[in-house]
Amino acid sequence: MPSASLLPGIGDLHQPLITENNGKSNGVEKLSIDDMLQKYCGEFGPWQVRHFVLTSLAWALEAFHTMVMIFADREPDWRCIGTACRVEAPLCSLSPASWEWSHGPGASTISQWGLICEDKYKVGLVQGLFFFGCMIGAGIFGHLSDSSLGRKGSLVVVCIMNAILGCLTAFAPNYVIYTLLRFLTGLGVGGVGLCAFVLATEPIGPSKRGVAGMSTFYFFSGGITMLSGIAYIFQSWRALYIASSIPSIIFIAMVAPFLWESPRWYLVKGKTKEAMKVMHSMAQCNGRNIPQGVELMLDDDSTHPGSKDDENLVGEVKGNLIDVLKSPLTRIRLLLAVAINFCCALVYYGLSLNVVNLDTNLYLNVLLNAVAEMPAFALTAILLDKLGRKPLTIGTTCFSGVFCLLGALMKNIGIWKILKMVCGISGIFGMAATYNLLFIYTVELFPTVVRNAALGCTTQASQMGAILAPFVVVMGGGLPFAVFAVCGFVGSLLAVYLPETMNRPLYDTMNGIEEGEAVWSNA
Repeated sequence: MPSASLLPGIGDLHQPLITENNGKSNGVEKLSIDDMLQKYCGEFGPWQVRHFVLTSLAWALEAFHTMVMIFADREPDWRCIGTACRVEAPLCSLSPASWEWSHGPGASTISQWGLICEDKYKVGLVQGLFFFGCMIGAGIFGHLSDSSLGRKGSLVVVCIMNAILGCLTAFAPNYVIYTLLRFLTGLGVGGVGLCAFVLATEPIGPSKRGVAGMSTFYFFSGGITMLSGIAYIFQSWRALYIASSIPSIIFIAMVAPFLWESPRWYLVKGKTKEAMKVMHSMAQCNGRNIPQGVELMLDDDSTHPGSKDDENLVGEVKGNLIDVLKSPLTRIRLLLAVAINFCCALVYYGLSLNVVNLDTNLYLNVLLNAVAEMPAFALTAILLDKLGRKPLTIGTTCFSGVFCLLGALMKNIGIWKILKMVCGISGIFGMAATYNLLFIYTVELFPTVVRNAALGCTTQASQMGAILAPFVVVMGGGLPFAVFAVCGFVGSLLAVYLPETMNRPLYDTMNGIEEGEAVWSNA
């Protein structure tokens, strides 16, 4: 989130970076946010628990708007109505007059607009364009959440967009309008996860931040689980889009008003008074107290104090993606994180969408995939501070790659069909663990001033992988599993070159991270 480690006790190692500004000077005690959380506010008290849960509910909304395509764009059952029709025959070989959709044309977009045979590619196209919108939206809102809108402001905006566009999608008169609305929805969805993650975890103390950060993804998997039930009830694709958009309206009206802006964002924007207001509210709710004469400071020795008459004691510190690319330290981190996120997203979303090729119960399969993710989160949360980020990333991506390779070697008939489904669930298990671990990892690799911009960039890379996933799934047969296996192994190899961030401080500024990492490398 800045200036302390994810484990207690590391503050002593960080002291050399801030000795001149920390401690009492002229009766004023200046502390970084992490130090203030540990000393006066509490690291994960009632205030943080409530804020964390309410903010993380947005992840369930992202799951609704993303995974709704599995059900809305599915190929529904059909039946013969003529003597020339045989159920075991390929659908495209039959005369259009010899068969019909079992539940009418309104069951899915495929039956609504005849997206089969030579038009089957349009299913992958609309899904790919949705993820393309997510990619653009991640970059836009990653920047806005670091700059003008802030974390909370950006989250509210994307939820409003999703609620409106999701409902409008239900009334799409044709395929072109449907595709356009899904692309626009993607713009909003792309910003939900990164804004919610950073807003939820930045106010949490260093020793609790890692485990709490891993827990945000239970909300995403929980959203998929609930969506399976909602889709089973609302089997018309139009009704499903409305039903899956209503939770966003509820979130805006009943949850967003109770969220606080991140004190870290306030601090790097030079709004020390607002940041201290949040910290005082936090301390009071947690049954703690911040004494008079205690002030916030950045971890950068070159902070820009305002004038004596200025209420803001710390001036605004700016940063953007260009700063990340200029620094050799952060540039290589960003390039590796981008490549790994691309590979992992292609596998994760590919395996999620590939359930349509497994010839099993769609609702049950989606439910099992979502349930399989949850123990993966628990396992990584347990091992996160034991094995470290780097070994865990290497292991989980490789685990997923192995099971995807096994799935590619199995046929989709008889008992092999069940075993192939198990391989898919196991692949989801490994890649879900990697996918949420990468959020924690990315947050720790970059300082506050550019954190959301960097996270937005890696999220864009994830969406690029997600864009390709539907087209890989459309290939059918064993090819999707083979592609997913290669991506899993490549992601595992790239992770070898990332630095370990366990027990490292969480920095505020570019100067802070460069000076801090220099100290760590010489230790």
